[in-house]
Amino acid sequence: QIKLVESGGGLVQPGGSLRLSCLASGFTLDQYAVGWFRQTPGKEREAVSCISSRDGATYKLDSVKGRFTISADNVKNTVYLQMNSLDPEDTAVYYCATGVFRCGASWWRFDHWGQGTQVTVSS
Repeated sequence: QIKLVESGGGLVQPGGSLRLSCLASGFTLDQYAVGWFRQTPGKEREAVSCISSRDGATYKLDSVKGRFTISADNVKNTVYLQMNSLDPEDTAVYYCATGVFRCGASWWRFDHWGQGTQVTVSS
């Protein structure tokens, strides 16, 4: 069974950093793309970043370019999202998801989701 477990969220001040982890089981990272999504009450779920170890392709939301970095550790079967220079608008529940072959797929095509981890950026 495919399972994803997120960790690493928390409360940080603006300008701070967090590193989110997505531990995957039931598949290897060369089989499916893994994406990070975030959701805030009242707002549409949005794709933050995505990585495909199948071809090395990545995706980043424009507002996080230069601040967030996605990476995959194939030995640990874990995908990370390093978040630097955090802004209050980054506050959201962050989810990792998988089940598609390409990062270009819409969020509702991802069949498997973790429980999410809360990221709060506030002074």
